Amino acid sequence: MLYVVPTPVGNLEDMTFRAIRVLKEADLILAEDTRTSGILLKHFEIKNAMQSHHKFNEHKTVENVVNRIKAGATVALISDAGTPGISDPGFLVVRECVRNGIEVQCLPGATAFVPALVASGLPNEKFCFEGFLPQKKGRQTRLKAIAEETRTTIIYESPYRLVKTLTQLAEFLGEERQVAVAREISKVHEQTVRGTLAEVIAHFTANEPRGEIVVVISGKDD
Repeated sequence: MLYVVPTPVGNLEDMTFRAIRVLKEADLILAEDTRTSGILLKHFEIKNAMQSHHKFNEHKTVENVVNRIKAGATVALISDAGTPGISDPGFLVVRECVRNGIEVQCLPGATAFVPALVASGLPNEKFCFEGFLPQKKGRQTRLKAIAEETRTTIIYESPYRLVKTLTQLAEFLGEERQVAVAREISKVHEQTVRGTLAEVIAHFTANEPRGEIVVVISGKDD
């Protein structure tokens, strides 16, 4: 079986009892960065074998992983933080396991966009998750689509590009569109800044953004 195991996006107390048990029982743990995951595993006294599995090598490692599971191994997949496959490696190995009739279970657990959406105060009965926007090709097309989207839209962004992205959003959506920027979710300095795009741009122009960032954008009025 392949287990997809979420890991904390911040506070280590967000790790579930089940996630710890699955990782302890797995024959192999696939980790996005073995150094980062090594800290987590050491904290929870998990000493199982780890193998690197990231976006640069996942095409090469997938076949071997599938063969190991077919031979009877239980494999657990983790990323540096959050749920694998959500703006992180994981989709390819899950798809190949499904294609090969291997059972896949994804444990419920930490992911950044859900708490950001719920705490935003923006409508959350329907929403659109965009992940990271393209840096070059297709970026304007995506921004235009977000401008017309009536559902709440969620994107991930780097602190170094946040003000630039918010400014572009203001150009396409108008400065009065409501937005919430959540940063450092589940960490000591967790913060959500809410307001119009103009207000939030002003805030982060005056206060340099740091940490992992989720941007929640209100939908276009019907």
